[in-house]
Amino acid sequence: MDDDGGVLAERHSERGMATVAAGGFADVLEQELAGLDAPPSLPAVICGMAGARQGWREVPYLDLPARLDNLARGALAIDGAARPVYILPGLAQSSPEAPDVMRGEETQIAGAASVAAATAETFCLPGTHSKWATVSDGAVTGFSTYLTGEMFALLCEHSILRHSVGSSRQVAADNPVFLDRLRDTLASPDVLLSRLFSIRAAGLLAGLSQTDAAAALSGHLIGAEIAAVQARLAGDGSTVVLVASGAIVPLYEAAMNAADLPYRLVDAETAVRAGLLDAARTLLAPKG
Repeated sequence: MDDDGGVLAERHSERGMATVAAGGFADVLEQELAGLDAPPSLPAVICGMAGARQGWREVPYLDLPARLDNLARGALAIDGAARPVYILPGLAQSSPEAPDVMRGEETQIAGAASVAAATAETFCLPGTHSKWATVSDGAVTGFSTYLTGEMFALLCEHSILRHSVGSSRQVAADNPVFLDRLRDTLASPDVLLSRLFSIRAAGLLAGLSQTDAAAALSGHLIGAEIAAVQARLAGDGSTVVLVASGAIVPLYEAAMNAADLPYRLVDAETAVRAGLLDAARTLLAPKG
C-alpha cells in the first residue's frame, strides 16, 4: 500500500501458519513479497496467527479493555529479518466466566471502525471462528467467539451428516431451506442438536437433497449464533457492523434481517487494510 492506503499490488496465498514449517516464516514472507516486486527496504506489518504460540513469534495479547488506536504499541519487531517486520498483538478476555482470545480480528475491527466512523458499536466478523465484539469509546470492552464455520466443516466431514451433505458446501442465501432452518433455530435455539439430526432423517424419509442438506445445516448453525446475541442486541437501538466479504455476506445479511437486527456492511479486506495502515503509520512515524 502507499502512504494513503492505496493498493499498489496484492497477492493471495494458502501458506498460513498451519502449512509453514518452524523457522520458515521469514522465507515465506520474502517469497511472497518477491512476487509483488516489493523492495527490501519496504516494511511489513502483520496481523493474525503469525503472532500465535505456533506462529513466527508469539506476541503477548493485550488485555481488555483495549483501545483500537493502541494496537501498534503492543507490536513485536522481528530481529534479523530481511526488512523491518512488525507483528501486531491479539486481544485477550481473561474473565473466568468467558475466557476468549482473538488474533487478526482486532485489526479488522480497528479498520472497520475507522471506515465506518464507529466508536461505539457491536461488530460481527463471521467465519471459521465468528467473533462478536463490543466497542465503546474506541476500545474493545468484550467479545465472544462462535465455532460456526468450524462446526459446519466438522459436521460435513466427520459426522453422520457427511452422508447427507456429500460434497455440497455452497449455500445460497435465498434457498428456502436455509431460510426456514435459520428462522426455526432463531425461534427455538434450545433444540439445535435435535434439529441437526433431523437433516439426516429428512434425507432418508423425505428425499432432502445434498444441496438442501447443506443449506439446512448452515441455517441451523448461523441461526444458533445469531440467537445467542439477539436478545442482548434487540431493542437497544444499536447497529451491528458486519465485517465480511465473499459468499458468507448474503448468509449473514439474511440472518440479520430474520433477527430484525439493523446492520451496516464493511468489506473485510477493506477493513484489514485500513487497520494495518493505521498501525503502520504509528509504527513507522518519525521518533522524537
